[in-house]
Amino acid sequence: MLRSQFEQQLTKLHRKFYDMGVQVSDAINKAVTSFIDHDRKFANEVIERDDEINELEIRIEKKSFELIALQQPVTIDLRIIITVMKASSDLERMGDHAVSIAKSTIRMKGETRILSIEGEISKMSLQVQKMMDAMLNAYIEYDFERAKEISKWDSVVNDYYDSIHQKSVQIMKENPETVVSGHDYLSVAGFLERIGDYVVNICEWIVYLQTGKISELTSSNNERTV
Repeated sequence: MLRSQFEQQLTKLHRKFYDMGVQVSDAINKAVTSFIDHDRKFANEVIERDDEINELEIRIEKKSFELIALQQPVTIDLRIIITVMKASSDLERMGDHAVSIAKSTIRMKGETRILSIEGEISKMSLQVQKMMDAMLNAYIEYDFERAKEISKWDSVVNDYYDSIHQKSVQIMKENPETVVSGHDYLSVAGFLERIGDYVVNICEWIVYLQTGKISELTSSNNERTV
């Protein structure tokens, strides 16, 4: 009976992480949409709802410690709890980056816009969103092979970042009026690049969940056990 109750609690914890991931994914999508569409109202919504994401992470962490302290979980159960704790921390940081993108939207009001770069930022965001959604599905299905595959997609995100960085710097050199907007383009691309890195981090935790090994997954298709 006690084991059954414990498994139910683990399932709820698992689901709470997934729900947090969906909320973070929505925040990222709204943040980039607000930036591309110059929508300050949308941006403020992302900023205001960040407390909800932070509260979710606190509740997940608290419940995880309770399960460890009170239930003395066996190895596989402990791996689930550790994975949820570590991965939820990564989600919280991703939410922080979504807020930073939203703040860039507010800061950019009235500045010179460069549509070609904004188009690349939009495409970069779609790739990050693709990684994010696939990672959450891999997590809920305990699919560590899929997680390995998803981590390779980060190379596309990195390519977008390099392209946006190069074009932004070049345009700022050619036109001083674009310095403020160019700086924000660099910042937003950087936030998206780091979100992609956090998706890879969570993919590593999905692999750990199934194998018990902490592995470093890279976009160059290599995997190194550490």
